[in-house]
Parts: sequence; C-alpha cells; structure tokens
Amino acid sequence: MRRALITVALLLGIPSAAQQAKIKPASSRPADRPPISAGQPSPYYDPQAELQLLQLANQARVKAGVPPLQFDEGLVQAARVHAQAMAEQQQLSHQFEGEPSLPRRLSAASPLHLDHAGENVALNRSADGAHQSLMHSPPHRENLLDASYNIAGFGVIREGDRLYVVQDFGHSVIAYSADQAEDTILRAVNRARAEAHLPGLARQSDAPLHDAACGMAKEDRLGTRAMHDLAQRYSLVSYTNMHPETLPAGATRFVQDRRMTHVSVGACFAESGTYPGGVYWVGLLFY
Repeated sequence: MRRALITVALLLGIPSAAQQAKIKPASSRPADRPPISAGQPSPYYDPQAELQLLQLANQARVKAGVPPLQFDEGLVQAARVHAQAMAEQQQLSHQFEGEPSLPRRLSAASPLHLDHAGENVALNRSADGAHQSLMHSPPHRENLLDASYNIAGFGVIREGDRLYVVQDFGHSVIAYSADQAEDTILRAVNRARAEAHLPGLARQSDAPLHDAACGMAKEDRLGTRAMHDLAQRYSLVSYTNMHPETLPAGATRFVQDRRMTHVSVGACFAESGTYPGGVYWVGLLFY
C-alpha cells in the first residue's frame, strides 16, 4: 500500500546565500496589523525582509541548479502567524503549546495540496544575516535547496533590532475535486489494463462507495465496517494516496484479472489525525 506522507523538517536555525528568480512579493497582511512605516513601533511584519529572504533563497537555488520557489500567499500568512508567536514567546520553536502542527497550519492557511513540507526558523538582526546563518547549517541549507519544494511562504516579524524569521516550504501537487480524482484513478486503472494487453473496465456508479471512502477519513483507518461489508461482496482495494494517477501495488492482481469487466471508484480528499494535511482516501471495487 502506498501511503502519501508529509515530511516535516523540524529545524531551528538562522539563514544564508546567493542568486535569484523573479518572484511576486507577498503583499497581503492581517487586518489587525498596520502597514510598515518609518517610526512604527515594533513588533510589525516586514514584507521587504520577507521578499529579500525569498530572493536570497532563489539566488542560492539557481546557483545550485534547482528551480526557484514561488511565494504562496497562504503559506506566507501561516509563516507570519508563527513568526508572531515566536516574537510573543521570545524564543524559536516549530510548535508552541496549543499551536497546530506545521501540516495543519499550512493546510488551514492554503487550499493547495502538499505532499511534502518543511520549515526553517531563525532569529537575527538582518535578513541577509539570517540567510547566511541558515545556509551554513546543513539541515537548514537542505531545506532551502531542496529541489522537491516548489512553493514557499516566509514570515518576518521585526521587534526592535531583531528579526524573527519563519520559512515554510512545500511541494504543491494537483488539487483534484472528488469527481476529477475518481476520473483520474479510472484512467490509471485502464492504462494499466492496456499495458497488460487487456480490455478496459467499464465504470459502474456506486454512490455508497464514495460515502465509504469519506467514512475511512472520518475514522482515520482503512478497515472500516462499511469497507468490510463491501469486501464481502466484491473484490475491494482501499488505500490512501496523494497522487490519484498512481495505483497501489495491492491493486495489480485485480487490475490484471481477465475475469473483471467493471470497476467502481470512490475517492475523498480529507484530513485526519494520520494525515493532518489531507490525503485521498480511495476505494476500488472490481466486478
């Protein structure tokens, strides 16, 4: 069974290094925060420092031969909220008591589907100093130069002469609706059938299967009573996956079974305790 997991890099540090790509700066800010201006009392958000850190990160990525990061407004807001929490606590942390985990923070702030995420946090007197420090720390440098990340959100709170920095990274994948996910899975099934020189399977509508898929998410497990009941009547495969176009190995024997003529697909994207950032819960019935 292929399980899609979000990897969270829990790393403390302070950033570093080199080259760029043209990126749109984050311009939005919470309504309760005044815009940055000369003489403004601290703490306040520093969008210029956020953009500078993104430019420095992308310079380093270009130099390392990896694609630049694109700012996502949702991740920016998630990073800013956490940076504010660090400023209030006057310490660096990836999760304070009562605060959601990184995957939950990112999923709550952005509609994007992320199959991989990480975070750097830092305290320094300047954006350049923070970047240089992080680049000289192997685990933080790894996050900054990770080629699998394609989006990011950086949050900076300026308090006096100190900058509290949060860098949230993610790999955004296609966000399918339930219907789109089910169609994609069906195509994957029939593609595998064609590769095995077998005729495609006709799709059989099965509304209870979709409900059963969502029921797995609610119970946070594959072996629900509803799925068990369906398995008594049909050949059933249930699994979780962030990539509907990829079938689990457990489906192969049914997909390649010459006796099968129909398939029903149920897919439901939902969060759970095991998957705080969300995952597709899928049920396949073969006839």
